[in-house]
Amino acid sequence: MSDGSKAGGAGLAAPAPRASGAAGERMFGTLSRLWPYLWPRDRADLRTRVIITMVLLFGSKGATMVVPFVFKWATDALTSEVNGEPTPSGWAYVLAAPVALTLAYGLARIVMAAITQLRDGIFAKVALNAVRKLAIETFQHMHDLSLRFHLERKTGGLTRVLERARNGIETIVRMAVLQLAPTIVELVMVLGVLLFAFDWRYVVVVALTIAAYGIFTYRASEWRLAIRKEMNDSDTEANTKAVDSLLNYETVKYFGAERWENARYDRSMARYEKATIHTYTSLAWLNAGQAVIYSVGLAVIMVMCVFDIRAGRQTVGSFVMINVMMLQLYVPLNFLGFIYREIKQALLDIEAMFAVLARDPEIKDKAGAADLVVRGGTVRFEDVRFSYEGNREILKGVSFEVPAGRTLAIVGSSGAGKSTLSRLLFRFYDISSGRILIDGQDIRDVTQSSLRAAIGMVPQDTVLFNDTIAYNIRYGRQDASEGEVEEAARLARIDGFIRSTPKGYKTEVGERGLKLSGGEKQRVAIARTLLKAPPILVLDEATSALDSHTERDIQEALDKVSEGRTTLVIAHRLSTIVGADEILVMADGQVAERGSHAALLARGGLYADLWHRQQQAEEAAASTAAAGAEGEGQQASLDPAQLEDAADDYQDNASRAVG
Repeated sequence: MSDGSKAGGAGLAAPAPRASGAAGERMFGTLSRLWPYLWPRDRADLRTRVIITMVLLFGSKGATMVVPFVFKWATDALTSEVNGEPTPSGWAYVLAAPVALTLAYGLARIVMAAITQLRDGIFAKVALNAVRKLAIETFQHMHDLSLRFHLERKTGGLTRVLERARNGIETIVRMAVLQLAPTIVELVMVLGVLLFAFDWRYVVVVALTIAAYGIFTYRASEWRLAIRKEMNDSDTEANTKAVDSLLNYETVKYFGAERWENARYDRSMARYEKATIHTYTSLAWLNAGQAVIYSVGLAVIMVMCVFDIRAGRQTVGSFVMINVMMLQLYVPLNFLGFIYREIKQALLDIEAMFAVLARDPEIKDKAGAADLVVRGGTVRFEDVRFSYEGNREILKGVSFEVPAGRTLAIVGSSGAGKSTLSRLLFRFYDISSGRILIDGQDIRDVTQSSLRAAIGMVPQDTVLFNDTIAYNIRYGRQDASEGEVEEAARLARIDGFIRSTPKGYKTEVGERGLKLSGGEKQRVAIARTLLKAPPILVLDEATSALDSHTERDIQEALDKVSEGRTTLVIAHRLSTIVGADEILVMADGQVAERGSHAALLARGGLYADLWHRQQQAEEAAASTAAAGAEGEGQQASLDPAQLEDAADDYQDNASRAVG
């Protein structure tokens, strides 16, 4: 196959056709950006490898050019013997003998292959070092980009950019340095040998053959790109439907939809079958056209050589030589379509990576920013305003203070801006106006690393790494000892569970921690935060998705974590924050009410209304469960969704209250 097409699509859409000039400019532009990684100033050993690679490149092509000459000499020597011409004696005969020259031909091919493989092996370290450096740089830059960027992009898409870029760098380096450059060198050498051993007419014929072959390959490859895109799209569609159906195996069984799923998959496979047949057909046309152009050029140049032999200007060996040279030339020519397609795809993949690298991080440390110095941990919001986009303000002049070592609870309906406060405190976004201070230091004036090191987070949805329990707990402080990890687990009341498992702390938690229950994941998150031991703690609805029994256990562990720390608690269930030093009621991006639990109930406002609604709902749920709920372990507490509905019920009243 001239362009390396495969029956199975990779699931990647082929790029849209573009002008060859633009493609050439992009290639040289991309190579110029890659050059510092291929010629690193701080790695003399890699630069030496590049130089050796170039020397071996010319050496291998020199050996390639020797092969046809040796074949010619062997043929001429054999012809002389057959025709009975006088032959030299002694060592001169041995050196001129057909057998010796044939052995020399074999040796020349061995040298050519050995030099080529040695060249590729030496350059491999240079190419893969460039891949590694750029991949690390891109990966780090992705972490430096703001939360806004990551919310706008699909994580799977970002990982594909990284993966494709890695493959693209390796491909373009391998193709450009180890395939395209040697091919160009060989073409130039062939033309030079033809001019030296034959005459200019042969050069013209071969040059025209190469030009026609290249133009046809380019145009046919451009035509095939759209066909391959259709094949890859259909392959992706079929694969997506298969994965989606198998992931939802239970749902398929619930509804007896096997025949429906089979029919959907068959329709996708039928489209893939049709597109793949079209791909193979177009490849056949490409190969046939290439073969015709090459064969016509070969036939013309061989006929010219026949006439020159009859005229006495060339020998029979010359006929063999030019045939071998053209056959050797066919191999790199046959790779032109493959090289073109691979380089073009690699350019697009690398450009996508460079586009990510060119994306300026929204949140940056100021020049000369100092580390945050936490003396007590007082957190203060001063007239903070913020909007995610446009003029739609999420926070409208929010002000409050959490004294060092005290607990502030924040409640309110969905969309009131509660979780936004925690994101701003972590400086995932910068505020529109106002200030956020920690011990009097504006968080925009300190380094992000020191800021986040001082804050611990226990979120509602704990996502764990697909590794061991010990790894996930140690994530709070990577240099922690085994004893410290186990102590954190004990304080989080999960040590007993861990030790009851066959592998203990080496138990794998599965992707996103799915092998653990919600309560177990929350305890791991608490243990992780305990190990981090931050002076400031944020609890973002850390128990809202748990049943009442688990909630009580987790709440006790959270109370333990909060001791002596400045704590912000974002909550839906008001029963979890009755002991807070102060409670803020958020509504429509503003602080509607504030005070202790008792004071807010006595006031009879929004908080009291929400409290009574939740109490009534929980009592109703408990009565229903006692009267007729079936099944052991029935939850008597109100479902979080119901709590949120209750909270939303008073949004209109809240808006009017703050208005």
